[in-house]
Order: sequence, then structure tokens, then C-alpha cells
Amino acid sequence: MNVDILQRQFTRIGARAQVRWLNGDGVQSRGPVALDITRDQFGEMFDIRLSKDTPADIEVLHVEPRQRHLLLMSRSDNDEKHKFLCGHDERHWFVAAVPENRAVSTVRTAMEALKPTEVVGRQYRAHVRRKNWNRRRNAAFIRQGEWFFVPEPRLIVNEKLVLTNEPLRRGGGKPHLVEFLYRSGGDVVYVCPQKPNGLTSSQFNTLVSRKPEARHWPWSTMRRNPSVHVKGRVRHADHATIVLHDWHRVLMNTETQAAAMRHVAFLD
Repeated sequence: MNVDILQRQFTRIGARAQVRWLNGDGVQSRGPVALDITRDQFGEMFDIRLSKDTPADIEVLHVEPRQRHLLLMSRSDNDEKHKFLCGHDERHWFVAAVPENRAVSTVRTAMEALKPTEVVGRQYRAHVRRKNWNRRRNAAFIRQGEWFFVPEPRLIVNEKLVLTNEPLRRGGGKPHLVEFLYRSGGDVVYVCPQKPNGLTSSQFNTLVSRKPEARHWPWSTMRRNPSVHVKGRVRHADHATIVLHDWHRVLMNTETQAAAMRHVAFLD
């Protein structure tokens, strides 16, 4: 890997990149490579951290200077390959892991791979022209960061179940605050600090039968994989506020389906 060539590719999209080789603790939890956005006195830059013990080879596959995006690939000693979309979105640089089950070789195909199936289907049904597929707003969807909002103006909701000023959050990232939010369907799960990912009713009953004291843990009930619809203002510190005049279904990009996501420290 030629670091000078790699950095020149990032320069083509108006970005800076630093490459660092670290001992185990610097990247070990994320494997042989870790990608993040960091900041110094000159502003943001891409931070590529490689393990000295099991270094990965980093290669830029495709660059779109006008879009300020590039497609990066890492290859480890065992020939394991992962791809990452690096670019600029509204106000800041970002890194997104691309699902491995998609054939991706360009920035455009990477952006399509990050769209949920429902969004791609709506895109075709709405006859969105190819040149508009990756706009933040078109006839099929509105996008803010990793969240897609698909219009469903005919949706009828139970007003008593509509929540106000609710967060949309992925992992430890900064929340997107939604003026009105409505959840329906999904599976009821029991959540507490000891079981943050939640237990189904049968799992909960099994646990308390084996460990009766668990019944007194600070449980709360939530819904896993519900259908989520939002309306009104959607705000985020790193993005322009959008206003949804009708109900829109909320869908997250497909990055969580990528094994490569474990190499990404960046969270929007």
C-alpha cells in the first residue's frame, strides 16, 4: 500500500486522510483496520488505523470528485475483503460500511447497496430518473443521514399513540429528533440494563424461572422491529432540518447488514 497515492485519492474529493499503524489495543477490537473521522486544528479528516500485527491492505477502487465520494476496500492477510463508502454529506465527512452480499465496484453502486430494498422498490415505482437516485430528496424518499423517509400520505394512525419529540438513534450516534412519531406492529420485548438487547416473553419467563431474583430487575417493555412512521420536523446537529407534511415510513440504511461495520468507529 502506497500511503502517498492513497492520500492523493482523498485529496481528489477535497478531504484529508491520515494513516496510522498502531499496536493491538488501537484497532484490535475492530480487527486489522479501523476507520473514523477525526479533527485537528485544520478541521475534519479521515483516520485510517492499521494493526502492526495483522496489517490490512487499503485500496481506493473508485473516486467521484464532483460528488466528493470515494469507494475504499480493505484486504486482510486471509484475503477477507470489505468495502467502505467515504464522502461528504451536507456538513461533514462520513464513513459507511457496504454490505458484502452486494456486487459493488463504484460509488454509485455502493450508494445503491446502502439503500433498503423498500427504498429501491419505491424508487422504481415512482419512476425516479437515474440522475436523481442519490439526491437527498426525490419522488421516492427524503433522506437525512442514514435514515430514509418514504411517503405514506394515506396512512391512518391512532392519534392517542402518537409520540412527540422522539429520538431516532442508531447505536451510540447522535439522535435525529422527530416532531411526531407513530409505532405499530413489532414484537414486545423486555429490556433492562442486564439484558439491553431485550428478551421475548418466552425468554423472559425462562429467565425468571431459572433465576427468580431477575424478576426484580428494572424491566421495561419495548417493541422490536416495529413499523415506524414520522411527521413534522426532523432535526439533527449535523444535518439541515427537514419538514415532513405527511406521514412517512422510516427505514435505516443497510450498513448494519455489513460485517465491515465492525471496522467503522464513525457514528453520525
